[in-house]
Amino acid sequence: MTERIKVENLYKIFGKNPKSVLKKLKQGMTKDEILQKTGHAVGVNNVSFNVHEGEIFVIMGLSGSGKSTLIRCLNLLHKPTAGNIFVDGDNIVTYDKQQLRKFRQEKIAMVFQHFGLFSHRTVLENVEYGLEIKNVPREERRKIAKQTLATVGLESWGDNMPHQLSGGMQQRVGLARALANDPDILLMDEPFSALDPLIRREMQLELLDIQSKLKKIIIFITHDVNEAFKIGDRVAVMKDGKIVQVGTPEEILTNPTNEYIKDFIKDIDRSKILQAKHVMIKPLALASLKNGPKVAMKEMEENGISSLFVVDKDRKLQGIITIDDTVKAIKENKPLKDIMKQDYSTTSPETYVQDLIPKASEAKYPIAVVDDTNKLLGVVVRVSVLSGLI
Repeated sequence: MTERIKVENLYKIFGKNPKSVLKKLKQGMTKDEILQKTGHAVGVNNVSFNVHEGEIFVIMGLSGSGKSTLIRCLNLLHKPTAGNIFVDGDNIVTYDKQQLRKFRQEKIAMVFQHFGLFSHRTVLENVEYGLEIKNVPREERRKIAKQTLATVGLESWGDNMPHQLSGGMQQRVGLARALANDPDILLMDEPFSALDPLIRREMQLELLDIQSKLKKIIIFITHDVNEAFKIGDRVAVMKDGKIVQVGTPEEILTNPTNEYIKDFIKDIDRSKILQAKHVMIKPLALASLKNGPKVAMKEMEENGISSLFVVDKDRKLQGIITIDDTVKAIKENKPLKDIMKQDYSTTSPETYVQDLIPKASEAKYPIAVVDDTNKLLGVVVRVSVLSGLI
């Protein structure tokens, strides 16, 4: 994957003389000791990570962990005390005012928790605000704003005022305003935490849907582990200004690095985080349309199973056969296509395990995981879903 952002040994210390405190921090003094002895607050402590093209990178932590300070360093709302931030190879920490203004106008945008909409402007006028600042002609910016509103599902709300919209809709407007400038990088600081749970879930799905189309670099801040694991391609867990662990949700769930991470994830509902692709297995055996029932029965015998999925030469799923029907087909000299059944369940690799539970409780056969072309990727056995995922 292409690396777009690289953060190296980043520090942010608040106080009158942060450079002097930096030495103490590097010598091993803790965040609490520095606050007590110097009156300085350590926001970010020697943080390094990278973000790839098209990735949703989530920074997760409790209140005071440094996550919001860190994201504000990425657009230099907070000037780092030390360290480097490379974006496409350029160290933005060294930017002058003109370079920084251009960077903020053209390459990066931020979505805040409390929307930040202008109450005296219509929804459409709010969305086109950033383009107006860039002196984009009125007709062109209106066109872009309308297209962006359509992207977030609010194409018919452009003439309304913000107060006429629900909280979730207002957050969509905030997202549209950020997207209208077509930034490469989208910073999102706990954007859904002020929403009620149902609307929050809808916005999470909306963000994933938008990302599947636009493939931006999204750096997302949250204190909610379920939210982090649901939307993040990778997650960085912060504590006391440091990053404790970085990994995919599955990696963190499977291999927590210390007791802090274990405590953090112990109450997580894995069925809401893990997807079919995480729990599927490769089929022990398959039947091919080009072969007959005798070959299929041999596969079942050798693998100790009583049913087989049937695929064509491109591994596209055609149906399923059972041992009873296969024995009958051999006696009656029938081809596989005459005994194939279609009473099995399929799912995409992105389906959450929580949503597989109804299928698994009723399924007679493993659930087939297929892609958009109906190619068989794997199978999910009922026990993986119904046993609570270990």
